[in-house]
Amino acid sequence: MRVNADFDAPVAERTAAMDWIASPMPGVERKMLDRIGDEVARATSIVRYAPGSHFAEHTHSGGEEFIVLEGTFQDEHGDYPAGTYVRNPIGTRHIPRSDEGCTIFVKLWQFDERDQEQFAIDLNRQGLKAVTGVDGVSAATLFDGPNETVRLELWAAGAQRGLVDPGGVELLILEGVVEWEGQAFTRHDWIRIPRDQAAPFLAGPDGARVWMKSGHLSHVRVPGP
Repeated sequence: MRVNADFDAPVAERTAAMDWIASPMPGVERKMLDRIGDEVARATSIVRYAPGSHFAEHTHSGGEEFIVLEGTFQDEHGDYPAGTYVRNPIGTRHIPRSDEGCTIFVKLWQFDERDQEQFAIDLNRQGLKAVTGVDGVSAATLFDGPNETVRLELWAAGAQRGLVDPGGVELLILEGVVEWEGQAFTRHDWIRIPRDQAAPFLAGPDGARVWMKSGHLSHVRVPGP
């Protein structure tokens, strides 16, 4: 299966308009944002757990990172309420579930093999600092590795944010409105910009809160022997 698998082309998805697709596990559905592979895949998805649902125990052969968007995600290691950002490196394993139901944004098979840092942090408690030379933008670095940087950014109303990276840029809008290419994108919409392509963004009248990953599209790994 291939979904938005041309990483040299920009792509944006209004996720509220996408259909939920059933997974192999009852009560677990997903919206596929990009994907290379079938059930074992390099994938970016929004996944919804119905109350009381769970996924089978599995090992993260390519790593996993996710943001809890709504509800509470759970596994044998703890409970992760909305606003939690989690990184599970290659080789980690768990049994995911949600007693009350939850929705997460998740990326699979996108870890560098050298990255073995596992953590869970509360995005709502991150201290943001003004970005030098960019009016109305403050940020916190969540992770900085050899092939990627992950940030949380807050854009004030009307702030202009020009982005370009030799390894590409990916955005998930957590709150607010972001304008790009003459179109408005809102809560939980997703945008991916190719390597070395400049992308001017504009925050809406109430500003925007954005999760951002950059650098990672120069090193696209896919599942294989």
